[in-house]
Amino acid sequence: MTKYRLIAMDLDDTLLTDDLTVSDRTVDAMRKAISQGVHLTIATGRMFASAQRIAKQVGLNVPIITYQGSLIRNLLDEEVLYERSVPAEEARKLYEYTRKHGLHLQTYIDDKLYSFDDGDKLAAYAKQSGIPYIVEPDFDRLPPGNHTKLIIIDDPDKLDALFPILRDLMGEEVHMTKSKANYLEFLHREGTKGHALRFLAEHYGFSMEETIAMGDAWNDREMIEAAGLGVAMANAVPALREIADYVTLGNNEDGVAHVLEKFVLNS
Repeated sequence: MTKYRLIAMDLDDTLLTDDLTVSDRTVDAMRKAISQGVHLTIATGRMFASAQRIAKQVGLNVPIITYQGSLIRNLLDEEVLYERSVPAEEARKLYEYTRKHGLHLQTYIDDKLYSFDDGDKLAAYAKQSGIPYIVEPDFDRLPPGNHTKLIIIDDPDKLDALFPILRDLMGEEVHMTKSKANYLEFLHREGTKGHALRFLAEHYGFSMEETIAMGDAWNDREMIEAAGLGVAMANAVPALREIADYVTLGNNEDGVAHVLEKFVLNS
């Protein structure tokens, strides 16, 4: 059996239960894996500050993958190991399109959330992520810095209809994905969880066959495909379950712990 040495876990609806906690069984399995020299990390669409709090709580021992793979940063000294951002001209193009069509858009600059619109969508997003935000309607009044990720929040069917339109509008340097049904996200083309997982594996001198990736949403596709063992949660979107090497239990049934016990601790 393959000895797995690097394991990446999505946060929301994967490592976290629906009440945004990590079960005792899962924490115990993670600590046992770490004690055996396994490198565990999270791979999330969340900003670094939000993901860092959870990573410290569960005792992770390696740099974490944030912003869908656009930023890898050390937990302790916060050194940046890998970073990609949306080109400024593409970010402006998206801003102008959303202003014209009345869409809710927000962006991340230097690990801070800026929204061009106030309202319920922003409040709900910030509450779910547990982060503060700044409302700035004018693109030109944003602080200097790179756009790590931009998000349109809207009705899922509306976003599905927008996807091909915006795919044609944005340049080849932009990657588009959905982390939740009502979040359409825009990143650098090398800002995926798959790119980030490959980078971390090379950073530690591991082969991709020695990696496991676990997730539930379509934004996890790239790392599920890249990993030696790609795992979808039972609560994952059907398309992800179809391409996964293994389907574990749901996020409320200790699905992450099940994978660690089956493929790491008992191997």
